[in-house]
Amino acid sequence: MLMKTTTRAALIAALALTTAAAWPRAASADTVLRIGMTAADIPRTLGQPDQGFEGNRFTGLTMYDALTGWDLSSADKASVVIPGLATEWKVDDADKTKWIFKLRPGVTFHDGSPFNADAVVWNVEKVLKQDAPQFDASQVGVTASRMPTLASAKKIDDMTVELTTKEPDSFLPINLTNLFMASPAKWQHFYDKAEGADAKAKSQAAWTAFAKDAAGTGPWKMASFTPRERLELVKNAAYWDKARVPKVDKMVLLPMPEANARTAALLSGQVDWVEAPAPDALPELKQRGFKLYANEQPHVWPWQFSRVEGSPWNDIRVRKAANLCVDREGLKDGLLAGLMVPATGTFEPGHPWRGKPSFEIKYDKAAAQKLMQEAGFGPSKKLTVKIQTSASGSGQMQPLPMNEYLQQALAECYFDVKLDVIEWNTLFTNWRRGAKDPSANGSNATNVTYAAMDPFFALVRFLQSGMAPPVSNNWGFIHEPKFDELVKKARQTFDPAARDAALAELHAASVDDAAFLYVAHDVGPRAISPKVTGVVQPKSWFIDFSLVSMQ
Repeated sequence: MLMKTTTRAALIAALALTTAAAWPRAASADTVLRIGMTAADIPRTLGQPDQGFEGNRFTGLTMYDALTGWDLSSADKASVVIPGLATEWKVDDADKTKWIFKLRPGVTFHDGSPFNADAVVWNVEKVLKQDAPQFDASQVGVTASRMPTLASAKKIDDMTVELTTKEPDSFLPINLTNLFMASPAKWQHFYDKAEGADAKAKSQAAWTAFAKDAAGTGPWKMASFTPRERLELVKNAAYWDKARVPKVDKMVLLPMPEANARTAALLSGQVDWVEAPAPDALPELKQRGFKLYANEQPHVWPWQFSRVEGSPWNDIRVRKAANLCVDREGLKDGLLAGLMVPATGTFEPGHPWRGKPSFEIKYDKAAAQKLMQEAGFGPSKKLTVKIQTSASGSGQMQPLPMNEYLQQALAECYFDVKLDVIEWNTLFTNWRRGAKDPSANGSNATNVTYAAMDPFFALVRFLQSGMAPPVSNNWGFIHEPKFDELVKKARQTFDPAARDAALAELHAASVDDAAFLYVAHDVGPRAISPKVTGVVQPKSWFIDFSLVSMQ
């Protein structure tokens, strides 16, 4: 470990000396914030980002708004859903599948066209209505899977829309934070100019052009875009929320998937801000005056198990043994330099959705070994498992070192862990294809971190049998009737306290079933230049760049 740390430190130092010419400085009097992302590419810019929630963070919430949003103004309080482009909403008392949303007046897209009910219907249909001219199959996977019950949208008047769900769904207002509003007028402009053999080809050409010159309603506007290299955003001085007009003139986003390279770029002054710095560089960063930000996020770093026929994880003794064989405190204090919270489930004690699980997730190697021996394994007969993971990515923290730590830890409990390492966005795409798809490459677990901000993201999309691919993210094809029953109960309960009780029961059942290998909650570490002020690190995957100033 000492040799590895020394080698990394030397690499970072060398990179810091050689990176100076890599990222040209802006020759301008404007204030410019330069950010090194963990993504290997710029997340899609056309309105529905890819790259997981890192995409939403950088090319979703910056250039676009949704009907509902997240309160990112506090580092102390939980981030909750607040009005966005909708000012209020209500479910129909007589028909719980219908919702009325009142829209915010006076909002315009970056191209000057008005935001109204027609724009909402257009954006719903871009991902739900296959015969709509603007329908784009490439945007469906990252959108429909996050709001699977939304069926249609109807204009009531210019400032009112009715949204209909396939079944009563109390989660809808939370789910809608993922549907970003792109300008129909701007898209139509590109469609009218597009060449193509038919309407579908012209539509694809229009979306390709839109991605290079996008228009949303958000606090940042696209200035220039070079795929795989950089995205430059400028402040939207006419943004509808005057308190969130950016204080910085320009923000430059740079894909930097390798932690040491990101850290070197920060040390050399080529960026002002990096996501997930190299943990072993933290002492030097602090010594050099850089600010470190971290806060517990609604986030889980897991292994998600395959439950298809023949999977070694179908034996609950094996699933429980894996959970008991990991020294999470050792991972926290050693490899991650304190930048994690040990996970004992999706939610920790004190959370309203925690419940009272009877299976206690802790480090107990002897108990883990006993369970594995009961399952037929031991020192001379190890259980081979294969995990698909990535080298970097949104919320993935330090995936390779962390998985190597698990590989070594689980070896002491008679597991033989094989790693299948692929690029992050490919892993994220495979997540929606499932364990049965060839893209799993024989893996019987996947390591994709997940958000725990709302019931659907935290529990339903993994535990409900109807959320199996291609619908959503039940990658392992879990099929437990008890889970389905509790999901239905929670989704159809509109009283908040009763809904929380149902969700707590569902969470406790999932922990007792050892549905995941629960490892860590991220704290979203960021290393930032002292020139950057006004940073609020909320308890969220997201952050509001509008609040940031540059000295």
